[in-house]
Amino acid sequence: MRKSDKKIENQIRDVLTDVCKDTLKGFDGFLWVTHSVNFSSFPQSLKIVCVFDTNQDRTNFLSGEGQQSASGAIQHAFNQVGIQLKNIDKHVSYDTQENCDRDHQGKWNKRL
Repeated sequence: MRKSDKKIENQIRDVLTDVCKDTLKGFDGFLWVTHSVNFSSFPQSLKIVCVFDTNQDRTNFLSGEGQQSASGAIQHAFNQVGIQLKNIDKHVSYDTQENCDRDHQGKWNKRL
């Protein structure tokens, strides 16, 4: 990993940690957030996954104002550090521990 890639990785991690603490923790069933990125095509390749405990938790989040709130917070946080994402909804997805347990025996490295 190049030094510039490491700097971007640290920014991404810091942004998502802050969003997790400040925004997503307020939603029932939210567990954690993760990401993947290919630095040769950054920022287009950035994928963010917000993980909920159950499918019902995710459904409740998506049926209310949760998705809009989370997307706005993520977009704003990345803008603050100079990372421009044109369409945040193309970068963020929502998954559940329930689905990972069922489909991948709880092994997120295989699921992602």
